[in-house]
Amino acid sequence: MAKQGEMFALISDEQKIEAEKQIIERQKETDFDIREYPIEVIVSKYVDKLEETDKAELFIPDYQRELVWSEEQQGRFIESILLNLPIPYLYVADVHTGENEGRLEIVDGSQRIRTLVRFLGNDFKLDDLKMLPMLNGFYFKDFPVSRQLRFRRKTMRMIELMEVDEEARRQLFDRLNTGGTKLKDMEQRFGSQDGPFTDFVRNTAASLRFRQLCPISDVRINHRDYEEMVLRFYAYLHRYEAFNKRVDEFLDEYLDHMNNHDFDREELLTTFENMLDFVQRFFPHGFKKAPNNSSVPRIRFESISVGVALAQRIAPGLVPASMAWLASDEFKTLTRSDASNSRPKVVNRIHFVRDNLLGREVQYDQQ
Repeated sequence: MAKQGEMFALISDEQKIEAEKQIIERQKETDFDIREYPIEVIVSKYVDKLEETDKAELFIPDYQRELVWSEEQQGRFIESILLNLPIPYLYVADVHTGENEGRLEIVDGSQRIRTLVRFLGNDFKLDDLKMLPMLNGFYFKDFPVSRQLRFRRKTMRMIELMEVDEEARRQLFDRLNTGGTKLKDMEQRFGSQDGPFTDFVRNTAASLRFRQLCPISDVRINHRDYEEMVLRFYAYLHRYEAFNKRVDEFLDEYLDHMNNHDFDREELLTTFENMLDFVQRFFPHGFKKAPNNSSVPRIRFESISVGVALAQRIAPGLVPASMAWLASDEFKTLTRSDASNSRPKVVNRIHFVRDNLLGREVQYDQQ
């Protein structure tokens, strides 16, 4: 057995020198600025669209989670702000290439920013507060105007990363959120939930036409996002009205069920191919919002694909009378990244596509 001194001796002086050079070189690659903004400005940067691009300055990338904080967690965060408790830094990255060039990608802090957007928009009320129980039941609009102004003026610090590519941003997100352990995704599902339906999803996701109609970034491809999008298509098509929890748990349960029960491969594949036929024929840019977009968000894909498949189920030979709704503000709102983690919003964005294709009034979920 090697002694401790012998183990240390395995690292040569040359290796130590080269290792130190690498550390210094990588440090140079990670340039950043620290900025401080009022809450009102941060919310505006996330919500307000730039006239030139029709996009907000701050955005959440596709690789991140939907809004997973419960309203209790969101309420505690608002309580912390009201009590002037320390708030962790937000991490954003200045995007230097592609369709999002010049915008700020939220690397860490999306749950906090989306909570602020919801709170200032009176979308949820405070509940179960421990230190400020007198505020339980309050919406933002219920505060005196003076307190609303003070809350909007409160500042949060933001670390803005410079010259960081997409893969590095994703790795940083994983490290900040999980201590270096990646969040559960299709890579892990394929390793832990193997079975006949998993194989079917893998084969279906390899469709060249699907990938042409629904382009995504190389980083997302490497993380098996095409497979996840196919899984989402079938899971929501069959169970979207029963969705009432986190997306990852919803997908895990559906995949496990399908792997352990018989299913008609030909019927499922025909449904998917018919949906692609329809999108290719009637959607001017496939699943993309615009011809120059290089990556389709999951929420946009699932709302269109499932909505189309449901409309085809009702009217197999459907020819839509109009596609004007596709560019509507309502569809943009329904498919924003912060509009994804509740049953009504899942149902509403799918029904919006289905019912507009069918030329009928949208059947919204009012829960």
